[in-house]
Amino acid sequence: MKNKKMTYGIIGLGRFGMALAQKLSGMGSEILVADKDERKVSLMRELTENAFITNDLERKTLSDMGFSNCDVVVVCIGAIDVSILTVMKLQNLGVKRIIAKATSPEHGEILSKLGAEIVYPEQDMALRLAHRLEMGQGLDFIELSESIKVATFNVPNDFVGKTILDVSLRENFGLNIIAIENNGTVVDTIRPTYAFKENDVLYLCGSKKAIFAISDYLEKLK
Repeated sequence: MKNKKMTYGIIGLGRFGMALAQKLSGMGSEILVADKDERKVSLMRELTENAFITNDLERKTLSDMGFSNCDVVVVCIGAIDVSILTVMKLQNLGVKRIIAKATSPEHGEILSKLGAEIVYPEQDMALRLAHRLEMGQGLDFIELSESIKVATFNVPNDFVGKTILDVSLRENFGLNIIAIENNGTVVDTIRPTYAFKENDVLYLCGSKKAIFAISDYLEKLK
């Protein structure tokens, strides 16, 4: 039996909402979007039939558009009052999981008290960019917790043709390879005999210290 495909609702098509809709659609997810801007909604109709132009975010309208049937609804509205009222209405509709964009700590605190999960897109992107700049070779950096980080790196030429066992990242740096991507294909069952190829992107998991150590090491191989 196939797992049910998740349905995501996105309310507000600013830069964050548009990027999120495009990413989810590209991953094959079902999306439902709404915004007052006809041009933005028109662009979204290339990705989904469920794209609505509306200035009305009343409870009945949200239900009629189908947001009450979504597994997750993301509120990407910057205006604090509209954002808060929309989250409240989604709660009243019984939406199980609501994620809301916050524009300030105070905004986030109110949304959190209403039961929404909070994201700070600009703050999160700034943090990730700072880590990328600090690390140089690292393409991206995600904090799973205070002690566990995930970073992605382009495989250096020196690794090509060598196996994971040959390179021994776990023994030398305390890092685990959790996935390898190459031209859109992802390998997530990692075997010690895997031989690195050109254009491989390594997903490495470990401490911040270990991530910085491998970054310095890979810089020296350039």
